[in-house]
Amino acid sequence: MRYYFRKLAFYLAALWAALTLNFFIPRLMPGNPVDTLMARLQQRGGSVDPSVRRSYELLLGTDTEEPLWGQYVSYLGNLLRGDLGISVSAFPAPAAEVIRQSLPWTIVLVGIATLLSFVIGITLGTLVGWRRGTWLDNLVPATTVLAAVPYFWLALILVALLGSALRWFPLMGGYDVILTPGWTWEFIGSAVYHGTLPALTIVISSVGGWLLGMRNMMVSAVSEDYILTARAKGLRDSRIMTHYASRNAVLPSVAGFAISLGFVVAGSIITEQVFSYPGIGGKLLQAVQNNDYALMQGIFLVITVAVLGTNLIVDLLYGLIDPRTRAGN
Repeated sequence: MRYYFRKLAFYLAALWAALTLNFFIPRLMPGNPVDTLMARLQQRGGSVDPSVRRSYELLLGTDTEEPLWGQYVSYLGNLLRGDLGISVSAFPAPAAEVIRQSLPWTIVLVGIATLLSFVIGITLGTLVGWRRGTWLDNLVPATTVLAAVPYFWLALILVALLGSALRWFPLMGGYDVILTPGWTWEFIGSAVYHGTLPALTIVISSVGGWLLGMRNMMVSAVSEDYILTARAKGLRDSRIMTHYASRNAVLPSVAGFAISLGFVVAGSIITEQVFSYPGIGGKLLQAVQNNDYALMQGIFLVITVAVLGTNLIVDLLYGLIDPRTRAGN
């Protein structure tokens, strides 16, 4: 029990440190959200007198008359109440509402693509590692080359080939703009159709890493004594491969997959930009460009909680699966 309390305390401390950095780092950037709003107001012919600026500072939580530590305490208090502030990029919408609308798009797209790349990579890695030295080993260099291709370049190639030349998939967007978002088969079909090409880009670029890792672990597992014992018992090769070798070889990959799920909420900024996909990655880039403290902090908070949460789950599960990890704690 002491082991689990220590793990929980460590992750709570890590969360506090991340929240602290989340507050200070945006404020070290040049400019501030008030200047952005004032510039927009001036372009539209609005009043830019000091009282208006003061109102915006109070609204956005960037009160220049309040010490930075006071703003930090207010920031932590607002987080406890679930108040992420007002987004400048989508003013006057709350940052939490912007995140709520864009996060499901990223979770569905990147989550499904990550799951597919994991399943495909592990399956191929199992077969390649089991039949090491055969023609299947030629799959490894091909997939690693694809993984080494710059991400934006691969996305642009697929857009040019499958979207522009062959017209199999739409070039941009998350759904047909003539449709109203909702739980209808027409809208869901349109969203799946528009998300296929971005998902394909993610799968192609990441499947090689899972394949290579699983292949190497399978090669190591096949040389273990328990595999030799299973063969001596006369078990079928397919059973040895799936029930003995792969079940042990996949453990490090499962841990990596669980951690990668935490980064799903971060989205893929490059993919979403290339395909103009309405996910959280595009909102993050927009927030950085507009010095949108509230939206940046909200997105970073979601990413931080997701990553720390999945890491904590993996640590706790490893403590249950392998008691040796709790030794000395």
